[in-house]
Amino acid sequence: MRTRKLGAIIIGAATVIVIGFSIFKIIAGKEVGFNEVIVIGTLLMVFFSTITWGIKEEKDGILQEEELGQRITEISSKISYFILLFFILVAVAADKLINGSINVFLLGILGLAMVILPFVEFLVAKKYQ
Repeated sequence: MRTRKLGAIIIGAATVIVIGFSIFKIIAGKEVGFNEVIVIGTLLMVFFSTITWGIKEEKDGILQEEELGQRITEISSKISYFILLFFILVAVAADKLINGSINVFLLGILGLAMVILPFVEFLVAKKYQ
């Protein structure tokens, strides 16, 4: 079996186990905390990376370091940025609707998120000028 498929199966199974355990905790009335969220996020991140990118030695897909892989990463990063910005905006609006006030830290993250892409683009452009 190819390394990529085996890795995807193992990581996918681990993800399902952790999600199942978290659902069990919710049903049992226990709190799902920081650790569960971070582990689920990390496992999903590794799972999607495993099924997306090929392995150079096995020649089984697009390599991340190739030109096409770099272009995919570039486009995906920009799309992800705008999706995340949208979710932060929705979270600020939901916080205002539910609590009647805006969490200053959440509002600060929204402001930072709005500025970070143009700022990084500025810095990268300066590097090439």
